[in-house]
Amino acid sequence: MSAMIRHDWQIQEIEALFALPFNDLLFQAQQVHRQNFDPNAVQVSTLLSIKTGACPEDCKYCPQSAHYRTDVDKERLMAVEKVLAEAKSAKEQGASRFCMGAAWRNPKDRDMPYVIEMIKGVKELGLETCMTLGMLSPQQAQVLQQAGLDYYNHNLDTSPEFYGKIITTRTYADRLSTLQNVRDAGMKVCAGGIVGMGESRRDRAGLLAQLANLPQHPESVPVNMLVKVEGTPFAKLDDMDPFEFVRTIAIARILMPQSFVRLSAGRESMSDELQALCFMAGANSIFYGERLLTTANPETNDDLALFERLGLVPMAHDDYSDEVHQAVISDAVAEQQEPVRYYEVR
Repeated sequence: MSAMIRHDWQIQEIEALFALPFNDLLFQAQQVHRQNFDPNAVQVSTLLSIKTGACPEDCKYCPQSAHYRTDVDKERLMAVEKVLAEAKSAKEQGASRFCMGAAWRNPKDRDMPYVIEMIKGVKELGLETCMTLGMLSPQQAQVLQQAGLDYYNHNLDTSPEFYGKIITTRTYADRLSTLQNVRDAGMKVCAGGIVGMGESRRDRAGLLAQLANLPQHPESVPVNMLVKVEGTPFAKLDDMDPFEFVRTIAIARILMPQSFVRLSAGRESMSDELQALCFMAGANSIFYGERLLTTANPETNDDLALFERLGLVPMAHDDYSDEVHQAVISDAVAEQQEPVRYYEVR
């Protein structure tokens, strides 16, 4: 089947995909996946919380919100040296992208010099860089791009219709505005959502329609299964049907043929068989490491063992030849020796 890039998906079309027999849907998704990617290669990222807890937002799924009493400890912004040590360890364990997340509504000017140092230092290690820091102004997006940030993550979470039942401190339009600011600055977009929050199938279709109908598809689309954390309003929700989760992965693949579809939060509670179905449905990216921000994640050795059983291989970060890559690192090292100034990033 053709993997034509579209930006005009209707909710009814997506609901029709959800209604297909399971095998037919996976067959379609697998065809699209093979037209655009090596079906046995998986992009591997590591996620680190660089500032944890005390977030002023009231996202009902999030243990880092200051509105709820959870076991998450409040932590200040990590020292740059510690972040870079974590990035080096991630690379040694096979990660090609290092993602850094801060529990902010939006970054403050006082934080930006440290964030910039982190970006530059991780780039020196030869890793792709990604950050999620909350909402961004156009100016902040430009500064991050100039520092060398490759990806910016900002999830839409759910459909516009269901959004008000999850968050009241930030609008859907705010999220779309940040994605546009990131795109206008020339960075790649990482945007997805969370399922299993009590939403309907139509809401899942609505989320996927919002992502697929952006002017340019996100390069990375994380699909998170709700991790229920004691103390949050969603701690007691019923578990999502695992086959519905696989369907969501498959439809994300069909709607966004050239995007990396990431099997993200919730993997710790997934069986190997369920994860294998997700890879068959078109997922070709994961986070690995022991934690995702504040929630548990399968250990690296478990992931590598699963990869071996399934015949999967981590995707290499080979955007540059060795010679060009070394030149980029050398230039970055030279720049790193100069003082970092907020609005004079080269």
